[in-house]
Amino acid sequence: MKKIIFVDVKKCLGCRTCELECAVAHSKSKDLLGATKESSPPRHNIDVEKINEFIVPLQCRHCEDAPCAKICPTRAIERLGEDEPVLFNKDKCIGCKWCIVACPFGILKMDRKGKVIIKCDFCAERLKKGEEPACTSSCPTGALKFVSPDEIRKERKKKYLVELTG
Repeated sequence: MKKIIFVDVKKCLGCRTCELECAVAHSKSKDLLGATKESSPPRHNIDVEKINEFIVPLQCRHCEDAPCAKICPTRAIERLGEDEPVLFNKDKCIGCKWCIVACPFGILKMDRKGKVIIKCDFCAERLKKGEEPACTSSCPTGALKFVSPDEIRKERKKKYLVELTG
């Protein structure tokens, strides 16, 4: 079953470790010190924002129907397989911004130069090596988890049963 990045907003402290580790994972050096010395600063594909009283890490939700991929005229955004993440190929992007408008969560944004989008790729390189995304593996409070929806359901059911039985 497909895994997702589950966010427990009650656990997020807003420390931005997820942003930092995401940027390092997408750097050429894959190392914090090396990343700070790169000529082109590495990007992070997750943003921690304060929304009302909650601090929330926001990243692409990799929708099953992926409206951003459906609307992309150059197929710069596509899902390669049923249980695969929705990936972005910057070389195909023409900067039309249709995907930004189509995103039901308002997550997609343009890069610093305003030429192509920035989008979470679930750390595809790490997934190929059997590792989980950098943001989830580095979260010190467990606010971000890389889990299947079934695992979330089981965890909630267990918590409910514990509360029910006192």
